[in-house]
Amino acid sequence: MDSCIFCKIISGQIPARKVYEDELVVAIEDIAPVAPVHLLIFPRRHIVNSLDLHPENNALIGHIFQVAAHLAKERGVADKGFRIVNNNNADAGQSVFHIHFHLLAGRHFNWPPG
Repeated sequence: MDSCIFCKIISGQIPARKVYEDELVVAIEDIAPVAPVHLLIFPRRHIVNSLDLHPENNALIGHIFQVAAHLAKERGVADKGFRIVNNNNADAGQSVFHIHFHLLAGRHFNWPPG
């Protein structure tokens, strides 16, 4: 997608603080963090949001959660706790329409969120 910021990060057109990447996904530091650890994990393949997922994406989404767990361990926040958030469409807070997951940690989170 020509106008997608995450696609531009993947292609190298826009710089980002990458903390992880492999053949399926990229993880970056959020530029406006809301927690001491705030990473964004997104697939290289452009998918708008979870409404556009199909059964063939199951392994990809599982991989994203495995990467999130790896990054939480690497950052030293896994044992204390972390949150993985995915927003779908504008009313839920999605502002970049390329599916992505926020890994949040390093502080206490309340429930319910929002």
